[in-house]
Amino acid sequence: MLVVFFGTGLLMTIITRGVQFRKFGTAVKEVFNNLKNRKKLGDGELKPFQALATALSSCVGNGNVVGVSAALVSGGPGAIFWMWVAAITGMATKYSEILLAMHFREKDDKGIWRGGVMYILTRGMSERWKWLAKFLGVVFAVCCVLVSYISCNAVQSSSMASVLESTIPVIPAWLWGILICGLSGICIIGGIRKIGNVCSVLTPVMAVVYVFFGIIILILNANAIPSAIGLIFKSAFSNQAAWGGVTGITIKTAISKGVTRGIFSNEAGVGGAPLVHVTSDIEVPARQSLYGIVEVFLDTIIICTFTALVILVSGVGDLVTSGQIPITETATISNTAWLLALGNLGDIVVTASLVLFCFSTIIGWCTYGETSWEYLFGTKTLPLFRLLHVGMTFLGCVLSAQVLWDAADFCNGVMCIPNLFSLIIFSKIIAEDTRKYIDQKG
Repeated sequence: MLVVFFGTGLLMTIITRGVQFRKFGTAVKEVFNNLKNRKKLGDGELKPFQALATALSSCVGNGNVVGVSAALVSGGPGAIFWMWVAAITGMATKYSEILLAMHFREKDDKGIWRGGVMYILTRGMSERWKWLAKFLGVVFAVCCVLVSYISCNAVQSSSMASVLESTIPVIPAWLWGILICGLSGICIIGGIRKIGNVCSVLTPVMAVVYVFFGIIILILNANAIPSAIGLIFKSAFSNQAAWGGVTGITIKTAISKGVTRGIFSNEAGVGGAPLVHVTSDIEVPARQSLYGIVEVFLDTIIICTFTALVILVSGVGDLVTSGQIPITETATISNTAWLLALGNLGDIVVTASLVLFCFSTIIGWCTYGETSWEYLFGTKTLPLFRLLHVGMTFLGCVLSAQVLWDAADFCNGVMCIPNLFSLIIFSKIIAEDTRKYIDQKG
């Protein structure tokens, strides 16, 4: 499956002529220009930046903190290099996902733009293959609903409850679950516009705060940065354990763990982000695809990299090597790294960041699951989806985290198949729309 991800990312890079490199500056400019523009641009529920913020809040979550430490433990520092590689090709993949979704989007009976893999396949494939389009569309939609309930809801609330309970032991996990349910319910009941409004404020604030304190830690440990970066590159191409005393790490393991955690974090190839990007009111729909490039860059190249470097320069690896922190306690490894670097302030920052990252993922992914649910069951049953979504938030706080992680990885894997298939068979449209709407308009 990893070969398919890399292959698809390389194919998208080739047919778009390296759009993530050629148009990176344009993409950043597009984001900042629309960030300053408060006017309604076109026909859509969200402003372009709100769509980006909601999509970014959906992928900036547990994987950016705990997932990175898990990649370091299981794949060594070399996993971070392969996470970067996956992000570079992933930029082209997510760009292409959004471009196709904007091309094939349509309005539902309430006038809301809907799109994604199921709409791409059913509207794009010929009548002869409608049965296959419908089948793959249903598979994607079912998996998307399950992912919105499990990995992007229950897994996130499980991490939130675990961190909060360890920080404030007098409050049990189930009580935290009720509180999290209440807060997420307030956002979810308001629909896509309410979620977009919340995420457009929450996402930039939590990202800036996390990166700001990460920069402080790196400045305080500037002498350790060169060796940390060197370790990342060296471990990416050598069969040796170089961090935390973990043995048996091969290049294959580093690639596997790095790419897997990268996908879980930035979701390029999963196909979820287009479900919210299609609601944008951007004047030229195809240009919303540029936001996908920025999305992956911020999520993996910036936030995940800061997490990895903070862990590597903090000295927490010595505690793992000595057995003072079990290698299975990936959340503890992340928290301890910040604690060692900034003392109690570091513990507060990483705890607050993890809680906010997870919460934003819960409400952001609700929009993905809602679109898929509507495709399967219609708009009249959406209140039931939202009720079940809030209920899964509570269950995540009391169920086994390992069971949730295993189910999450499986659902993410299955969900990718229809999405990657759609990118490959409609690659001609991606190339044509890139030339027509992106290259010719600068």
